[in-house]
Amino acid sequence: MDKNILRILGKNIKIERIRNDLSQEQLAEKAGVSTRTISLIENGLQHPKLFLIVKISKILNVDINVFLENIPSDV
Repeated sequence: MDKNILRILGKNIKIERIRNDLSQEQLAEKAGVSTRTISLIENGLQHPKLFLIVKISKILNVDINVFLENIPSDV
């Protein structure tokens, strides 16, 4: 996956996590992953599996498309 896409995806996840007043630790626990995994995803340094992205969207109560906002259409 393109690094720019990962960066935007991670930024959008972080925005929604903060809107939900959750720490990385809390989101990680709910998602069944490590805090490090959440940190790496939010910083665009890890390519998360689709299953995890869907799980995070459900935890944060947002449509998965919210995470894909601002990704250029030419990628």
